[in-house]
Amino acid sequence: MKELLRTNNPALINYVENLMSQANIDYLLADQHASVMDGSIGALPRRILVPDDDFNQALRIMREADLGDEISRTHLKDQK
Repeated sequence: MKELLRTNNPALINYVENLMSQANIDYLLADQHASVMDGSIGALPRRILVPDDDFNQALRIMREADLGDEISRTHLKDQK
């Protein structure tokens, strides 16, 4: 799995989850339990991970939704 998004913004997480669901892309919301442990102050970002095989499609969907600036930089160097 590859990291698609890392953010503290719950509205953005919800929106991206919805985009992935509509595209039938499986995803994993990681670190949500760790963020609860920080006292719900939102200091720890949560991550959305997608399967390697769906990563390019997920990137395209994010860019089409004008969310290109939100994409995690972790794997973008592999896309050049």
